[in-house]
Amino acid sequence: MSVAVIGAGAFGTALAVVLAAKGPVTLWGRDVAWRARENPRLPGIALPDSLHLTDRLADCTAETVLLALPAQVLGSFLAAEAQHFDGRRLVSCAKGIDLATLTGPSALIAQACPRATIAVLTGPSFAADIARGLPTALTLACTDPDAAEALQRQLSTTALRLYRTTDVTGAELGGALKNVVAIAAGAAIGAGYGDSARASVVTRGFAEMTRLAAALGARPETLAGLSGLGDLVLTCTSEQSRNFRYGLALGAGREFAAGTTVEGAATARAVAALAPKLGVELPVSQLVAGLAEGRVAMEHALDILLNRPLKEE
Repeated sequence: MSVAVIGAGAFGTALAVVLAAKGPVTLWGRDVAWRARENPRLPGIALPDSLHLTDRLADCTAETVLLALPAQVLGSFLAAEAQHFDGRRLVSCAKGIDLATLTGPSALIAQACPRATIAVLTGPSFAADIARGLPTALTLACTDPDAAEALQRQLSTTALRLYRTTDVTGAELGGALKNVVAIAAGAAIGAGYGDSARASVVTRGFAEMTRLAAALGARPETLAGLSGLGDLVLTCTSEQSRNFRYGLALGAGREFAAGTTVEGAATARAVAALAPKLGVELPVSQLVAGLAEGRVAMEHALDILLNRPLKEE
């Protein structure tokens, strides 16, 4: 069965490359006229002949569609193009919380495509690793067990291993919130606070992720798995992570590359808006939101976080 990938960024292209080894894949992007069949966002990765590039959504007729668009773009894309996708198996690959609705990607898909079967693909991964065939394990979340098993078989490869869960909320929140913590962790390193401070920020951030997820009905064990703790460890310790690099730049007082997608900055703002509605204390997310919006100066930010009242852990 063929697959379509919507979104020709690094991650969407990487998924398309590895899945094209199993069968035909169509990759849609607004500008896919790449020379020598190489995506400039994935340098050194040749695109196989079984991967069809297109800028026409009408060409994306596969039953299984991977939506590899940024979280803040997905809602407007679906509002305009949902008629192309309703009734199919739609797999969200976005990691974030929509600022306009304060909901995750699966809720956006469900609203736009009510007849679709919805799943979420998330977990610790970098596009370059996937594209090069390096071992990667991800979470596939879907409330329909039969659809989940079919998608698991279809989207797993020798090196890309998918593990099922029915906890869509937990998987989705893990992928979104780890980006927020990664910004704070990067800021700690960029400001020269050191690895011990980063460990404190990551630990408190993980507790925060778990609190918010529980408040929204997720299972705690999901946050302890690949989509939560696994992705958190990866994103907070590698400069391959855009969110971590953004935090580094904030901490060091440097400009960050213009036009680079930093999902954690928008997600932090969404989470900060959710916190009072849910009655959940989220100091890391609120701090990152303040930094991203320019309301909090970097020289005071980590002092505020690290000098909170002494109490039991």
